[in-house]
Amino acid sequence: MKGEENPTSPLSPLASYPPIPSSEYRSRAPEFYGFVAWTSTSFLYFVYLLWALLPDEYIEWLGIKCEWAILIPAWSIVAALLTYSVYFALALYGTPAFSNMSAIIDSRAHLPPTYMIFPSDS
Repeated sequence: MKGEENPTSPLSPLASYPPIPSSEYRSRAPEFYGFVAWTSTSFLYFVYLLWALLPDEYIEWLGIKCEWAILIPAWSIVAALLTYSVYFALALYGTPAFSNMSAIIDSRAHLPPTYMIFPSDS
């Protein structure tokens, strides 16, 4: 096709970004992972609803106490908040001090030579 050879021609001045790979190179893994995540989340929600709504006799007959229907979601929320706090603390720990030059520039910065920044008096 003509558009594939010259992606920014006068007829189509905008090139797609990021370039869309052809169908033979495209992976179906995201679709699979999304489906697995959706089905497992739906299943766990259904089990949680049964656990929370069934009478105590049925749940105790299985050997499970009904209080865990409240404790597991509460502990999950605390674990998620703790995870965010730990990641934030690690990001702060890895940040260089303001007195360090790496807080201002990095290895990919294009800086002029130092004699151009601070010319000498001689």
